[in-house]
Amino acid sequence: MSTHDYSASEAHALVSDYDDIWLVAGQRTPFADYNGVLRDVSPTDLGIFAARALFERSGIPAGEVGAIIAGNMAQSSFDAYFLPRHVGLYSGVNPAVPAVLVQRLCGTGFETILTAADQIKLGKAGVVLCVGTESMSRNPVASYTHRAGFRMGQVEFKDFLWEATKDTAPGDSMGDTAENLARSYGISREDVDRFAAQSFARAAAAWESGYFADEVTPVVNSTWELAGYNPRGLKLADRAPIFDRDGHVRPTPFETLQKLRPAFGGVQTGGNSSAIVDGAAAVIVARGDWVRANGIRPLARIVAGAAVAVPPEIMGIGPAPAIRAAAKRAGITVGHLDRIEINEAFGAQYLACERELGLDRDKSNVNGGAIAIGHPLGASGVRLTMTVARELARSGGRYGVSSACAGGGQGVAIVVEHVG
Repeated sequence: MSTHDYSASEAHALVSDYDDIWLVAGQRTPFADYNGVLRDVSPTDLGIFAARALFERSGIPAGEVGAIIAGNMAQSSFDAYFLPRHVGLYSGVNPAVPAVLVQRLCGTGFETILTAADQIKLGKAGVVLCVGTESMSRNPVASYTHRAGFRMGQVEFKDFLWEATKDTAPGDSMGDTAENLARSYGISREDVDRFAAQSFARAAAAWESGYFADEVTPVVNSTWELAGYNPRGLKLADRAPIFDRDGHVRPTPFETLQKLRPAFGGVQTGGNSSAIVDGAAAVIVARGDWVRANGIRPLARIVAGAAVAVPPEIMGIGPAPAIRAAAKRAGITVGHLDRIEINEAFGAQYLACERELGLDRDKSNVNGGAIAIGHPLGASGVRLTMTVARELARSGGRYGVSSACAGGGQGVAIVVEHVG
């Protein structure tokens, strides 16, 4: 039994439930290592590629979409303001359909799906395209204070990717918050490295078995024409003709992980933390009458969702109260969940959630997680929700949940149901 009290977080959760709203289909790019083959591609173009792949693989016409919800964290191109709109225009959605960007840090991808479900519940739309996309490699080196000039010796440019991982409220980096949880829950370096080794092994096995073939579209050099407007496109780096597999997934045994230096003075290292990657994912969320009228076999029903706040210095525990709140709203308990996907921001962070919720490891992150696959901030929630829905269908389970913590002290969760 947990000695930690997150009842206030659950009491103030933003929860919602849904009756006849469906996760219809999904597709994503492979995720590329930081400064790897996708390093030159803007998040807008990654999102366009994922959306076009979704329409092509699912056979659902882009013209059916009535709203676009995009998610992205770091502005990584000069036309970033237009990201959701350009994703719609260049993926073939009717140009009269509006688009919006949402942001809940590492929970952003989930927020695209929950916002879509809310819009459908409110009667604003019937079929919604959700796209989460992130280029970690293109995070800028930035200055926020030079618009009016600078004094001698006070030129200050900083690495946004590095600086943005520090929460200036508690003065902790995201890694520090994982170390706080490791101390609180008695999690050792060996615990974290053994979990990380398992994440790599599971992801590698899932790739070898062909599990990811149905959700990943290989990226190729592309140009997209749009009548009356400038063309867009993407080009892989290093003269690569194709990028077809998650780049960070590789055999990584426990013994190798044990040799790495601590990154924050404790149990976390570069090997047992989420991989820094670039990538995008897209799903379609739709109301039931449209699904049935078109004879579509959806991935899963969206049952309920929750967003919670937790103390910033232990932000990584966010999935625990979020999952409890979403499960309660769905009319089930954590014990009813047949499959669980919790974003592996840090190994100790996942393990704290596992211990807090009393999760069965055999039901959790069974195809590997972000330590192996990577965590492109705005895209992860879309990937995790698509993955848990597909895994429920594969395993014959009924209820599943996707969840993540978010910097600043938040957690998000989505409960889905496989209906055979």
